[in-house]
Amino acid sequence: MKNQRRSFCNFLQINNIICNVNEGDGKAVLEKLIGIMKRHYPELDIEYTRREIESREALYPTMVAPGLAIPHARIPGLPEALTAIACIPQGCDFGGSTPVKVMVLLLTPVDEPNLHIQLLSALAGEFEDPAVTDKVAGMATPQELLNYFSCGLASIPDYLKAADLMEKFPAMLQETDSILDAVEKFAMTKTGELPVIDNTGDLRGILSLTDLLKYSLPEHLLWLEDLSPIYQLQPFSDMLKTADETKVADIMREEFISANVDDPAVKLAKIFLINNLSRLMILDNAGRPAGVVTLKNFSAKLFWD
Repeated sequence: MKNQRRSFCNFLQINNIICNVNEGDGKAVLEKLIGIMKRHYPELDIEYTRREIESREALYPTMVAPGLAIPHARIPGLPEALTAIACIPQGCDFGGSTPVKVMVLLLTPVDEPNLHIQLLSALAGEFEDPAVTDKVAGMATPQELLNYFSCGLASIPDYLKAADLMEKFPAMLQETDSILDAVEKFAMTKTGELPVIDNTGDLRGILSLTDLLKYSLPEHLLWLEDLSPIYQLQPFSDMLKTADETKVADIMREEFISANVDDPAVKLAKIFLINNLSRLMILDNAGRPAGVVTLKNFSAKLFWD
């Protein structure tokens, strides 16, 4: 018999919920939630927990959706995941660009990265719509909020998937875009690789900064012992002169390695290792670009995020 799928409410207790919080300082709200955790789990080292939360906040801001902050930490020796929620109808300042109206404190055992990422992903997905955040923030009682999460919301998948780890592409290229268009998009997004789509949104290929360099500096020049004739970067100047005429379709790669949004995380690890990749494109079930997983972020989420 198949196990019943867990949801976020399986890790939430009614006495770990506080509503109608009237506090403008997000750090003060966080202290309230840590205090709640201490009452629930007396063995919790408050100072250690605070340091772990602050160190992650410094690396990766924990405001994961409009109005939602999920300060979190992985705690050695913790027997199970612990959660606490504060509803702040008027919002509080937690260092982000917008006020935090719902704060979820998440503590997980240090040796359960799968559960840790799944809970973060489930919550981020549930609160992606700002209207949901406003609705939850305005709930008057802990029972009302617990009932909301008990309706099967924020469900946790059976295993960690590519969709839980990927980031959406900051931009996409059209196959009819010029090289100049591509250069501008690379500069604006500060990314190193972008998918190329046609006018229907179907994937046609991929273009990276390495591809641009290869196009600008043909391979035969790389074999020159004496590079002094091109010290002035003449090949790059020549490329830029015609950058508004050459199309992305002329230099993109049509063959590349990808994974599906439903692929398990361990498959991504295998692909990274076997192919010595630093970035992996993720496709949806229609074969269209869904996002990207970088080796750096993949490792961060598994080991220390």
